[in-house]
Amino acid sequence: MVFFLVGMGEKCDKLDFRQTIICPCCGRYGSLEVYMEYTYFSMFFIPIANWRKRYFVKTTCCGSICEIDSELGKAIEKGTQRELDLGSLNFQKRQGGTLRCSGCGFVTSEDFVFCPKCGRKF
Repeated sequence: MVFFLVGMGEKCDKLDFRQTIICPCCGRYGSLEVYMEYTYFSMFFIPIANWRKRYFVKTTCCGSICEIDSELGKAIEKGTQRELDLGSLNFQKRQGGTLRCSGCGFVTSEDFVFCPKCGRKF
């Protein structure tokens, strides 16, 4: 009789990346951290293969999250990308029922799609 211990699961790993910022969501000092989420197959509790990789950026100050492109995520994973452009990230900016514009800092409790002060998309 032969036994095989196989399994599948999902995992989230924090990548070796940290960038100090003034948060576009809450306006406080914080850092950006990058995480990789993936599905894996294991045999005898040893991961054999992984797929469906997704990469996320998270702020340390308010916990806002943004998914990033897989090519950029792979570059961060390999260590070739050392800095992210805050203007290209689309964070979920809701904090305590308010919105903060990442362009001009305007704060509102209204449910706007675009900032009424500078016109940038929330």
